[in-house]
Amino acid sequence: MPPLSLLIKPASGNCNLRCKYCFYYDVIHKREVPSYGMMSEETLETLVKKAFEYAEGSVTFAFQGGEPTLASLDFFKQFIAFQEKYNTNNIKINNALQTNGMVIDDAWAEFFYDNQFLIGLSLDGHKDIHNYYRIDAKGEGSFNRIMKTCKIFDKHKVMYNILCVVNKHVAKHPSKVYNFFRKQGFEFLQFIPCLDELDQEPGQNQYSLTPDGYEHFLKTIFDLWYADFMNGKGVSIRMFDNILQMILGYPPESCDMNGHCSVNAVVEADGSIYPCDFYVIDKWKLGNIMQSDLNTILRCDLAKEFVQESVNTDPQCRTCEFYRICRSGCKRHKEPKVNGQYSRNYFCDAYKRFYGYTLPRFMEVARKVSAR
Repeated sequence: MPPLSLLIKPASGNCNLRCKYCFYYDVIHKREVPSYGMMSEETLETLVKKAFEYAEGSVTFAFQGGEPTLASLDFFKQFIAFQEKYNTNNIKINNALQTNGMVIDDAWAEFFYDNQFLIGLSLDGHKDIHNYYRIDAKGEGSFNRIMKTCKIFDKHKVMYNILCVVNKHVAKHPSKVYNFFRKQGFEFLQFIPCLDELDQEPGQNQYSLTPDGYEHFLKTIFDLWYADFMNGKGVSIRMFDNILQMILGYPPESCDMNGHCSVNAVVEADGSIYPCDFYVIDKWKLGNIMQSDLNTILRCDLAKEFVQESVNTDPQCRTCEFYRICRSGCKRHKEPKVNGQYSRNYFCDAYKRFYGYTLPRFMEVARKVSAR
């Protein structure tokens, strides 16, 4: 069997923030059961046990939500105990967790450090930008609490990346966002294009990211990133790292640059498994870990259908000069379907102009990286 990566939602879609652009809030309200509550200890143990029975080489346990820390620190301590119990073949373990940072304290940070968790911390930039959409149940901004979490992580030497959702407001301030992150000393950044509601025509919401806005954001971020690299102050930006990997002849790590979907193991709190975080809906439920093994679930006919329907046959993509790098992007940005077929990527023109603007300099950076 291959290495295994699990994306686990121990608190289902439950969250202690009310971010206005949350795609998962939209997704869970498009299925029969919106919330599966908190994952039980029995489900957690079964998942860990079957993960080690399936995987070879390595297994990655990545926790998301909702907000996964709502499952409690004791839940995660039990998770580590199950790893120790069932990893009888000494398979390499990678632990990760994505959080909004709202409940992090010294105890959480010590746990993450001791168990080598890589944390993705959601932060959309400077206070006025972050608080524009990332609010709590009282309508108050979350920035100050997240910055406190950064200090706690730094104090305990926790490994963490910054996850920034590029919505309409963020896209207006690329320089301010990037310079804020650099001033804070953050060196690992991921800029995630904001999603509109599933099956909705894009661009209809107050937070909707437009192609022109995304193009402006990407170009500006690239210019700043490139200048820092040339001055010996380079930082990691996930999208740019993947572009460099492809230029250097390596496969991309990011699934949206593969040219087709893969079957992932996204595990909801009740043990149900889905092929993608963007499609945790009844139509794409592959099975349940409490009723079947991972080999059966991940190789079922529905899983194969999920991959097959994502294969891009759009002639405009196939003849595009940037196809070998772009590979048509995530199918979630090709929704909704037209006559049963996925549309062209909503950001297609933005990507074309971005690659035309940046590829010569990406090639230059790649040459310098390969010469090291």
